[in-house]
Amino acid sequence: MPYTLPSAADLLAWYDRHRRVLPWRAAPGQARDPYRIWLSEVMLQQTTVATVGPRYARFLARFPTVQTLAAADWAEVAEEWAGLGYYARARNLHACAQAVAAAGGFPREPAGLEALPGIGRYTASAVAAIAFDAPMVPVDGNVERVTARLAAIEEPLPGAKPRLTEIAAGFMADPAARARPGDFAQGLFDLGATICTPRNPACALCPWRADCRARQAGIAAELPRKSPKPARPLRHGAHFLLADAQGRILLRRRLAKGLLGGMLEVPGTPWRASPWPKAEALAHAPLEAPWRDVPGIARHGFTHFEVEMVLFAATLPRGTAPEGEWQTPDAARVAVPTVMRRLLDLAGA
Repeated sequence: MPYTLPSAADLLAWYDRHRRVLPWRAAPGQARDPYRIWLSEVMLQQTTVATVGPRYARFLARFPTVQTLAAADWAEVAEEWAGLGYYARARNLHACAQAVAAAGGFPREPAGLEALPGIGRYTASAVAAIAFDAPMVPVDGNVERVTARLAAIEEPLPGAKPRLTEIAAGFMADPAARARPGDFAQGLFDLGATICTPRNPACALCPWRADCRARQAGIAAELPRKSPKPARPLRHGAHFLLADAQGRILLRRRLAKGLLGGMLEVPGTPWRASPWPKAEALAHAPLEAPWRDVPGIARHGFTHFEVEMVLFAATLPRGTAPEGEWQTPDAARVAVPTVMRRLLDLAGA
């Protein structure tokens, strides 16, 4: 049976009373900065609002405008991005800033935004709607959940995505939503984040409770259903923590392309499907030394695989000068990505 969407005016009235105060969200009546909106959307793709908040403020203090970000060295951007997810996003962020600065500003249309480095359909629609009031509904996980429950869509994700996107787009036929697309989109985000939550949704507080088919059927907490995720493959690595007489440790910079491209790392082997015997791993050590085993295993999960790493430690032999950068343990923790911090934690560095 076709589903009639609830009133956009009801959601907007709720949003006007209960909107979240977020660092990247303009206050009512305040001009919306597409740079801040775009930056927040990129950061939030892999990280929670609670984590992004302070990191966003720090990033913005260092790169307050798209022009300053565009003019920055990649190493500065990579350093500030550490711990915020895949570095491919940071590389695209930097390239996108350079393209926007060269063009004199952000495009206002979704197609123009989507043509920029690293901006996909969702980010383009979010920036277009929130910054420029383009009449569209960006569909993130919150919007998928709200829409699945409203219409009681029981088909599991990801297969249900096209249908949920189509239903959500129908809101733009409502004059109230078309009059305030940016606020409407943010209202949907807030509804999903604070009321229509993944577990124990607060249906009694929802402005659309009377129109929600899943609530009526008593299955709101079960939706959206999800197809079982395949197990992530496991990879193995071996790394080498070399310290000098001053207690500094040796780091090396990865190649610009590929996973963690351009980032500093604790030198080591490639990551592969089988564990590295010590004799084989030593061929990848930064130099010959009496490498000792560090007890334990460092583990880290990426989106598409997990990695387990063993660690060997040694003190720099006199008269040797391996290639790389020497940093104090505290400085190294700031400079390296999260996966490398697992190794520093293992060593107690």
